[in-house]
Amino acid sequence: MRVLVTGGAGFIGSQIADAYVEAGHHVEIIDNLVTGREQNLNPKAVFHRADIRDAEAVAKIFAATKFDVVNHHAAQMDVRRSVADPVYDASVNVLGVLTLLEAATKNGVRRFIFASSGGAIYGEQDYFPADEKHPTRPISPYGVAKLTTEQYLFYYYAVYGIESVCLRYANVYGPRQNPEGEAGVVAIFTTKMLNGEQAVVNGDGKQTRDYVFVGDVVRANVLALGLNGFRILNIGTGVESDVNMLFREIRRLTGSSCDEKHGEAKKGEQLRSVLSAGAIQALAGWKPSVALSEGLERTVSYFKERRGRK
Repeated sequence: MRVLVTGGAGFIGSQIADAYVEAGHHVEIIDNLVTGREQNLNPKAVFHRADIRDAEAVAKIFAATKFDVVNHHAAQMDVRRSVADPVYDASVNVLGVLTLLEAATKNGVRRFIFASSGGAIYGEQDYFPADEKHPTRPISPYGVAKLTTEQYLFYYYAVYGIESVCLRYANVYGPRQNPEGEAGVVAIFTTKMLNGEQAVVNGDGKQTRDYVFVGDVVRANVLALGLNGFRILNIGTGVESDVNMLFREIRRLTGSSCDEKHGEAKKGEQLRSVLSAGAIQALAGWKPSVALSEGLERTVSYFKERRGRK
């Protein structure tokens, strides 16, 4: 297949690009390198440094290759920035997608795989774990944009026949995660502790999340290449873990001696978030294979090795 991976220099997108290359697909990448890292790029993939909002650049890339599949991971990922500047968030996370979809309709793209978000879309859950039938109540512009994109994808499926797989991720963690800005708590804690700095737990630390290892997320994106029709599928473990436990385990793995310090709670933060992935298990046989303990070990080892290379 000819596959375009947007955000293919980023944390998740780059590892998906690696898997697609390894599977023998022709892979091209679009990334503006604002948050993506050049060292994450697969040397066997064709790289286009471009912004997904640049309609002219996007049109040229699509016209030149005639992709079978678009895997869309380019995004504005900072929830707090989406609250502070919802217009900017929508320009990337909604209008950027429409730029891709318009190019896709004109160039024969058959399938679109979209990195959505379970926690951001479901909001405060009515039941645990949340399945795909759970009400959608996003409480940030970021979540609104994710849900809006899913709805646009259904429109392009119904009208133009572009099949879509929307993967609603739980909290993804693992190697290559960016610890800068509003990143995943695993990367933030690990980096601070390895640097001898104080990591801070927001609030009482009893808030729970469903942490899914990036390698398992990559496998879901490989399986999504073969899924037909329009699909919305959760990608999670079904296991809740609180932030206090995460802090203590990462402290143990890094050998840090920092105290368990608590700061102010983040305004509007969900108390509990956990996803059921039963639908994709029944449909495609996917289930998480990396337990949190093993995933944290791999992640801490990656950050230790990266520090050694600097």
